[in-house]
Amino acid sequence: NGPFIAINCGAIPDTLLESELFGHQKGAFTGAIHGRKGFFEVVSGGTLFLDEIGEISPKMQVDLLRVLEEKKITRIGDRQPIDVDFRLISATRQDLEKQVAEGTFREDFFYRVNVIMITVPPLRQRKTDIPPLVQHFLDKYSRETVKQVDHVDRKAMKLLKDYDWPGNVRELENAIERAVVLSKSRTLGSDSFFFLRPSSTQIEKPRSLREMEKNYIRQILDDCQWNVTKASKVLDINRVTL
Repeated sequence: NGPFIAINCGAIPDTLLESELFGHQKGAFTGAIHGRKGFFEVVSGGTLFLDEIGEISPKMQVDLLRVLEEKKITRIGDRQPIDVDFRLISATRQDLEKQVAEGTFREDFFYRVNVIMITVPPLRQRKTDIPPLVQHFLDKYSRETVKQVDHVDRKAMKLLKDYDWPGNVRELENAIERAVVLSKSRTLGSDSFFFLRPSSTQIEKPRSLREMEKNYIRQILDDCQWNVTKASKVLDINRVTL
């Protein structure tokens, strides 16, 4: 019940995320021509979904923890506390327990948001979900593109099931949308997914150290969605070197 708001924390800079969540008073900072409510106020009585919560900064973790504990917020540039009450749902691809152990994610904040945890296996571990998802996305993008693309042949479906889907459901949706847009017939064949790289099980085993290094770096980049700064931290090498 109540309003529902979803935010991708990993896609918003910290300063902007603070303004979006807490709101601000007129003149609180350059460009604040008008005062506005933040999402904490707007969603009060409903549900706030924070995606990629593992990406937020230590300062924002402290701020969010205070809101969850006190159920009060203060707009940027104001001193008057405002009561808020909402249900929080959060999601992340990060291993938060590992981040807590490494000191990059606050332990008190972790236990505050980790009341009920639901682990969703990656798409490669639930291949039976692929056919109904494919049909759902086919229906969706056929309507949006006004094209009668309503079938995937057996060979194409096998290709989709064999693929590892490092980007999970989002990558599958993107693949179906792209295939539908490019298709000139009602049926998608394996050639409709020419842009999918072979899964790790299909890649020929590298024969040299250089090939192994190249494949490993590419895998890390894929895992980090080709964010070079993030990948360089995982690989523990300089960004320029990477």
